[in-house]
Amino acid sequence: MKLVMLSQDTVEASEPFLPAQEKIVSGHPQQQVWQHYSNQGRVFHAGVWQSDIGKWNVNYTEEEYCHILEGVSVVTDTFGTSTILKVGDHFVVPAGFNGTWEVVEPTKKIYVVYEESVAES
Repeated sequence: MKLVMLSQDTVEASEPFLPAQEKIVSGHPQQQVWQHYSNQGRVFHAGVWQSDIGKWNVNYTEEEYCHILEGVSVVTDTFGTSTILKVGDHFVVPAGFNGTWEVVEPTKKIYVVYEESVAES
């Protein structure tokens, strides 16, 4: 086994995609992912994600650690509490989090995801 470096130029980018149409609140938040790692059980993933400006509803079933590399986003929970995310911020989104993700300036982040419900299946 060797280390997996989360450098964007080591893997192919996904095709650009949008969140499901029914989740989009505003804008055209086209996104791409550079999937650098998935474990054998496909429950743990790491890579780089980027999005254009827009806002959409989020419903997390996974645990996600993020580190913002570029841009500005605002994440708002269902109680109306907003958090501004900017370059250098790192945080965890717990499974069960519901709200909106709004990209104010094109944003790029490193993500690490653990999907427990997949592990239990």
